[in-house]
Amino acid sequence: MSINHNKFISRPGIVNKQGYLPDPTELVCIEVPKIFDQVLIKRCLIYGEGPDTDTTDEELRSNALNSPKRYLGCRDFSVKITSVDKTPLKKDPNYKKVIAGFVISFYMDYIDGAGVNQSELFEINRTEIIPKMYCPDSVAQISASFLPVQQALDLNPEIVKLEMVAECLDGKIATNSLSQEVIDLTLGFHLIVKCELIAQVLIPSYEYIPSPTLFEAEVEEAPSERFEKQPIPKFYPDLNLKPLFPECTDCADFDDKE
Repeated sequence: MSINHNKFISRPGIVNKQGYLPDPTELVCIEVPKIFDQVLIKRCLIYGEGPDTDTTDEELRSNALNSPKRYLGCRDFSVKITSVDKTPLKKDPNYKKVIAGFVISFYMDYIDGAGVNQSELFEINRTEIIPKMYCPDSVAQISASFLPVQQALDLNPEIVKLEMVAECLDGKIATNSLSQEVIDLTLGFHLIVKCELIAQVLIPSYEYIPSPTLFEAEVEEAPSERFEKQPIPKFYPDLNLKPLFPECTDCADFDDKE
């Protein structure tokens, strides 16, 4: 049974009871990037000389370091697309072979021989090939105007987007061919390649979301006030005793017959 509109506050939240939402007030048309297909790629890469493979990457070795003492970890991961190539498949031109080039950037932290924390920027250039992905061509061409009105921008309705979650799984101090100390990393990442088109979508709506409540800073209580509100503590620990009688109520004989 849906609730009355007057008792419903429009806000994001978990729908924990099905059928309790009121009917939407209107159907609205919005323009959003709609996902037509997506592919998940999972890689675990270690340092390896030569061309990149599905398990090795030459850029996972640091520059020569000044007496590295201990590897600490990696932080501030980001991903950036550098190139996208889409080739239609002969059997169905709506499906394409997608070649995506991108750069994974992050900082590696370590402690040098003097005990000082140091960091080094890594930029890992990678290319992933998706043999078949549903990326239909957009029929409409989009041009949008922005303030000032004289400025106009032609938008590409076809979008390839990357989403990534990455972490450094390990870092080992090693020696390169010049007998210099370096750190070799093991990088793991999950990468989602998405094919999107800008499309008009019809959705139910509850009108505009209301203004949020006014933020009020919490007043810090004095220690004495917090102490006064504390409950009286237990002066003795809980008793850890076994029951004197069995749990069953139908037992007629409670005597130990052993």
